[in-house]
Amino acid sequence: MFASPLFSEPMAIIALFSAVLGLVFWLDSFERFEPLFKYLPPVIWAYFVPMLLTTAGLTPAESPVYDWMSAYLLPFSLFLLMITVDLKAILRLGPMALFMMCAGTLGIIVGGPVVFALFGPFFEDPVAWKGFAALSGSWIGGTANMVAMKQSFGTPDSTLGPLLVVDVVAGYGWMGVLIFLSAYQAHFDNWMEADTTAMDRLNKKMKNAKDQRRPVTLRDFAVMIGIALAATVGAKAIADLLPQLGDPTVITTSTWAILLVVTGGLLLSFTPLQSMEDAGASRLGYFALYLLLTSIGAKADLAAVLDVPLYLLAGIVWILIHIAFLMAAARMVKAPLFFVATGSMANVGGAASAPIVAGVYLPAMAPVGLLMGVAGYILGIYAALGCGWLISMVAVGL
Repeated sequence: MFASPLFSEPMAIIALFSAVLGLVFWLDSFERFEPLFKYLPPVIWAYFVPMLLTTAGLTPAESPVYDWMSAYLLPFSLFLLMITVDLKAILRLGPMALFMMCAGTLGIIVGGPVVFALFGPFFEDPVAWKGFAALSGSWIGGTANMVAMKQSFGTPDSTLGPLLVVDVVAGYGWMGVLIFLSAYQAHFDNWMEADTTAMDRLNKKMKNAKDQRRPVTLRDFAVMIGIALAATVGAKAIADLLPQLGDPTVITTSTWAILLVVTGGLLLSFTPLQSMEDAGASRLGYFALYLLLTSIGAKADLAAVLDVPLYLLAGIVWILIHIAFLMAAARMVKAPLFFVATGSMANVGGAASAPIVAGVYLPAMAPVGLLMGVAGYILGIYAALGCGWLISMVAVGL
């Protein structure tokens, strides 16, 4: 362990994470490593290597560069993914996607008061319930909803601190498990007798699209990077001018930026710009997403778990209840593992994580993950308010 992080300067952190990605994908190209990457795909290493670097003290658990990566890499990558999407084919998957996302939301709503009833008597903090109420916001839509719940329930910073560790370790730890399970989705789907017809049809279209790919040119790079950067900065600039909606806030400035860049990308997918996929626009988008994933992994310092074991145990039980609801829903409608994973991340991870997990399972489906994540932002405000109210009722009865 190091007394202070060796890599703390923003450009040094970005260079290190880019090098990690480059090394991982370079090693994946060697036949001798095929067995290793078959069960531990490159995206897993992209998540866990930075986590280990933070735990070892090489990189910080918090850095302004992580906020920058989240603010700019996410809309940049999502825009490139949106302009290459076959929207009509994806919309056919809508009902099952929405059902699984709602099942995951219900698991969080029910799990919150159940977990606090089990662990609440052992917490020394008299207002610990307010921390769990705030955490419910993060696990139904993402960090923005946690901030909204913190303000709504008046959660003290000292109370929220341990729950932030739970949010990162349990939440992103579950994300790591889902990424790992992507290698076994065929086995799960067979066991579940899942209906994968619609996804198989879309994957076939993606294979045909790959056959049409051509060598990338300087013009392609200029168009892809230029328009994606312009869309990202433009969306953020317009979002700054738009009012935040709701009391508590439902649509924040960040949410506006995501909605704008996604809407713009989807509209442009009906134009000749969709042909940029022939030059690999989605692959450039995935690189940006994987680079963002490294920053997410870097936030999860495993050493921090030692300070809040009881809170962490409560968080794990909460996630297990969430999983139980998802599995029951999947059995009910014979949903593929893709929808279990993406429906979960649309809640626990929000728009930042859902498209990453969706893209790991099925590259063509990253936009589905995004749309589910954005829906989670909006649904999460009201659902988390209900969950927080239930937790407060349990706290009063203890």
